[in-house]
Amino acid sequence: MKPIILSTLNARYIHCSLGLRYLKANMGELKAQTTIQEFIINARPIDIAEQLLADNPKIIGLGVYIWNVEQTTQLVSLLKTIQPDLIIVLGGPEVSFEHETQEIVQLADYVICGIADLTFAELCQKILSGELPKEKIIQANPVPLPFLTLPYDEYTDEDVANRIIYIEASRGCPFKCEFCLSALDKTATAFDLDLFLAEMDKLYQRGVRHFKFVDRTFNLKIQSSIRILEFFLERLDEKLFLHFELIPDHLPEKLKSIIARFPEGSLQFEIGIQSFNPDVQALISRKQNNEKSKENIHWLKQHSHAHLHTDLILGLPGETLESIANGFDQLVSLEPHEIQVGILKRLRGTPILRHTQAFDLRFNPSPPYNILSNNLISFSGMQNLNRFARYWDMIANSGRFTQSKLLLLADDPFQRFMSVTNWLHEHTGQTHKIALARLFDLLYQAMQECLGLQSEEIKQTLWLDYQNSGLKGYPSFADHKMIEQRNKSRKQNKSSALNRQARHLKDES
Repeated sequence: MKPIILSTLNARYIHCSLGLRYLKANMGELKAQTTIQEFIINARPIDIAEQLLADNPKIIGLGVYIWNVEQTTQLVSLLKTIQPDLIIVLGGPEVSFEHETQEIVQLADYVICGIADLTFAELCQKILSGELPKEKIIQANPVPLPFLTLPYDEYTDEDVANRIIYIEASRGCPFKCEFCLSALDKTATAFDLDLFLAEMDKLYQRGVRHFKFVDRTFNLKIQSSIRILEFFLERLDEKLFLHFELIPDHLPEKLKSIIARFPEGSLQFEIGIQSFNPDVQALISRKQNNEKSKENIHWLKQHSHAHLHTDLILGLPGETLESIANGFDQLVSLEPHEIQVGILKRLRGTPILRHTQAFDLRFNPSPPYNILSNNLISFSGMQNLNRFARYWDMIANSGRFTQSKLLLLADDPFQRFMSVTNWLHEHTGQTHKIALARLFDLLYQAMQECLGLQSEEIKQTLWLDYQNSGLKGYPSFADHKMIEQRNKSRKQNKSSALNRQARHLKDES
């Protein structure tokens, strides 16, 4: 029996919590008495409670985030009902601010605000020795990085074999973008690079090939970035995959030259643009050189093999529909592989709230606290943007409509895709669970009726995408010529396969 359990509800099984592993690695003499149990958010809270209580723990620490707060609230309520003397400690960004109105805070025994790497162990020591702190809300003191034990040994063999491994070479962010919790950081601080790379080598030797860096500013210090990339280039194989968050306007030639050496499928950059509107950027304290950002994205697309995942945020204060459309069209013209169209969320503790009155910001009171309207975009307008984002993800980001996307967007991407968005919603009433085959048929109709495209032109591009998507059967728009062509191709492929098999048998004999 281990009296301390660290737990959280991840969005999916493939994710695993770096935070819990930091906590366990820094438990000191209590580490042997501590275990990690992770779950996913679609598991029933009552089943999670049963598993957690099976080991008869005295303390359960729970990581609470925007994506799991509702389920975790139900879980805490169940745990305290079943076992009232169980000590429940909460941590994480969702409970580090605005405690007064949170039901989950009222249910728990203690809440650690901020980075709890050492504070959780100190609290557990007191609880187990009978010295229960009187204050429920505990503010974690900042810890210099050299004082921390790195957590990478806490990844299990199962994690290595089946899950994404999260790592960080630095913490914090020097920028002050008001929609982000990193705006509260004073600066970015790097871990000792030699020590960090030694830990990465251990993970690599254990078989890790997918490394997801959670650093907010990977390319802030270029020499460190280069050393990290060189480290992985020396270990490059066909399975290696690295994910970094990139500052868009900071890409000097030395960094470009090493990025260009990575082959296709080995690098992904997440690039936060958020808005191309300089007035909005100034309003939300975001420093970004737009022209340099565009220049760098263009270079990455033309001269590197990196997969480019770019981000926009819709609903920022001061941003009009026209401004959103303009920024979207600019980003589309750069041809990144993905454009993640996100809706502004009111993360607890972020400075974006200072604009609430001036811009009449109205947010959903329930997670994910998405913006509902502001003084420039009505509720119905914001709903349209939500649908736009969902359909964009379903169509443009899916990789299923590569050829059709060019025809669909043409020279007016935002307005044309918004027209299709409105048509799709009017004819389906759905933004989720649209079968892929049906989506092809819907797009065929929408591109004719909304965009005035000719049937034959649409057929050809959609048919190419349909075949490349791996779908069996035929879409409703398929004509006799398409069906005949596909049947002929299948016969040729089958004949070629039989010939190869016959040659192989002949060679063996």
